[in-house]
Amino acid sequence: MFRRLFDWIYRQLVTPPPPLPPWQGEWSDFLHEHVAFYRNLSAEEQAVFNLRMRHFWSTTRIEASDTIELTDEDRLLVGASAIIPVWGLPDWHYMNVAAVFLLPGLFNNQFQCGQPDSRYSGMVGSGPMAGKLVLSKPDLHAGFANSEDKRNVGIHEFVHLLDMADGVADGFPERLAANYACSSQWSALIQDKIGEMGESRIGIDSYASTNPAEFFAVTSEYFFERPELLQKKHPQLYRWLADFYQQNRAQQVRQLRAAEAAARASGRKGRHQPGERSKK
Repeated sequence: MFRRLFDWIYRQLVTPPPPLPPWQGEWSDFLHEHVAFYRNLSAEEQAVFNLRMRHFWSTTRIEASDTIELTDEDRLLVGASAIIPVWGLPDWHYMNVAAVFLLPGLFNNQFQCGQPDSRYSGMVGSGPMAGKLVLSKPDLHAGFANSEDKRNVGIHEFVHLLDMADGVADGFPERLAANYACSSQWSALIQDKIGEMGESRIGIDSYASTNPAEFFAVTSEYFFERPELLQKKHPQLYRWLADFYQQNRAQQVRQLRAAEAAARASGRKGRHQPGERSKK
């Protein structure tokens, strides 16, 4: 299975990506309905998001195993997973991934589904699979179906790619940090939080305690899905992630909520209440 998968991906990579079709209006509708991050952007920002997603598609192949159909919705969710973490970094390009490959479900180290040890929903390849990202298609969609559970495997795996941009997955995204000197402070915070997780439930998925790389990826899911809660419960951790990603997600969500409330209030003021008559 592993050899067949590797050979298949290699054949895809030696041919140029197919030309991209024009942006479709229904793609924007799908993103607005299924991707909370996209829904919280202004119309102008959504247009930029679309453009950056098309650029990602032009440099990264998205393919599926021969047992499942690859749909536009799959491509959109893979693209959203890639753009959300780097939204605050407009010049960022993923140089360490050439292909994203979707499988029909959870898989094992040999990328086999339906086996007793098939427990991975996402994996960044290494060795002969370097430059490839493998995702379970159902889990990719599930990550966007619930935007409040602090779990999104697509975002999780692309955060690993950000972490690995400096050549090593160590939980410190050197390319995103202001300077390397702060790495010891970030590492100390990680160890403190992992220690807290061992003593009590602090709202961070236990998988974060696996190692610093997984801590960074898991807490990034938390940051993008529940920013206000993360800021409230773990303010120092929130500040670090906001600095890494150059996104103050909690403030953005609050501003959007205030704008929506003002718009609703303005709409109510413009309507006559039952029983009222307009004055002339």
